[in-house]
Amino acid sequence: MTSLAKQTICTVIPGLRYRDALAAIEWLCRAFGFEKHAVYADGNVVHHAQLAFGNGMIMLGSADNESAWGKRIAQPQEIGGRETQACYVIVADCAAHYARAKAAGAQIVDELETKDYGGSGYSARDLEGHLWSFGDYDPWAEHAA
Repeated sequence: MTSLAKQTICTVIPGLRYRDALAAIEWLCRAFGFEKHAVYADGNVVHHAQLAFGNGMIMLGSADNESAWGKRIAQPQEIGGRETQACYVIVADCAAHYARAKAAGAQIVDELETKDYGGSGYSARDLEGHLWSFGDYDPWAEHAA
């Protein structure tokens, strides 16, 4: 079977928008452990940023950058704190990641717990209300059936 996916490090990269993207970049790095890969900004407007986490990445920009893409995305506060998608991030030590996020002020919405399907995980909102799930469950790893 032929694959449409390019053979690269990471083939799925979520994109987010933030009202204060510069503050979000700093917070995501401090609270969740992302690392700046690239930030293209003009003053307080972030046109495009890339934050890496291991082999994964997110892209983000300012909510008010007036791009056609940005106009298609609603912020959680604009739709009652709801989301239509959320990122799941695989972490090496879920308890340590949870402690780091909580210490940085992440709003924990699902406490750290062992999951029925394996591993442990928790969910949190970032500084602008986006939902994130973190866990040590790795769907790529082989699991005993």
